[in-house]
Amino acid sequence: MVERSLSKTSASYYVTDVRQFLSSLPQSQTINKIIDSDIIQFISQLNTLKLASASIARKITSIKMFFQFLVSEELIKYDPTENIEMPKVKKTLPSVLSFEEISKLIACTKSAGPKDMRAKAIFEILYASGLRASELLSLQIDDISFTDGFVRVLGKGDKERIVPIGKPALLALQHYYNHGRNTLLRDKSSPYLFINAHGKKLSRMGLHKILKEYVQKAKINKHVTPHVFRHSFATHLLEGGANLRAVQEMLGHANIATTQIYTHIDREYLKEVYKTFHPRS
Repeated sequence: MVERSLSKTSASYYVTDVRQFLSSLPQSQTINKIIDSDIIQFISQLNTLKLASASIARKITSIKMFFQFLVSEELIKYDPTENIEMPKVKKTLPSVLSFEEISKLIACTKSAGPKDMRAKAIFEILYASGLRASELLSLQIDDISFTDGFVRVLGKGDKERIVPIGKPALLALQHYYNHGRNTLLRDKSSPYLFINAHGKKLSRMGLHKILKEYVQKAKINKHVTPHVFRHSFATHLLEGGANLRAVQEMLGHANIATTQIYTHIDREYLKEVYKTFHPRS
């Protein structure tokens, strides 16, 4: 798992998946006696639970990784997952905010209060950079270059990347840093950029509460998460003609295939435009 540079969250899921599989076996069964039919039976049990195909696929991947590791360490001679096929995972297009909806959200942060300043800075940087929630919450003061206009991000697998951010995001960040953040700190100190009302690092739950509050204020009838901003960032870049590899770099995707889902969204958008405006659509 270390070699694959998995995040702590992903590694935790893999361990849980393997434990779930091993607990489904008879207590007397040893690792070197496990055969492919044991794994097929476990997959059948998962299917009866009506889990999503993506969840089942992840569990199978975890089990495959586990047995590949055992073979590589010569703890077992035979990999029982060798002929186990992965289920087909239905790709769903991620939800995206329009530019107008993002503008409405930002417009709801008009007051001079520190919480509005923080919310505006969060919305601006999420849309400007496509950061994951964990990346946003881990940002420290020194990660923002106000003079050069970029943010330094520590992504999955502790891989560092540099993402440019525009003037609106830089101005919102600077305003929050100069005028709102100190009020929230309440004479405390913190290296983190985004903090809560108690002067501590903003939590994932706190971030989701902020989003929910302002989405309701803006009267947007969508379930908006930080990842929706990430999808919007990528989609709007590609709609504007951005190079796919440049978008991959900014998102911090290890594989360009992950980024390519946004080209599907772009095609869906083009279809919608065609249906709306072409006289013989």
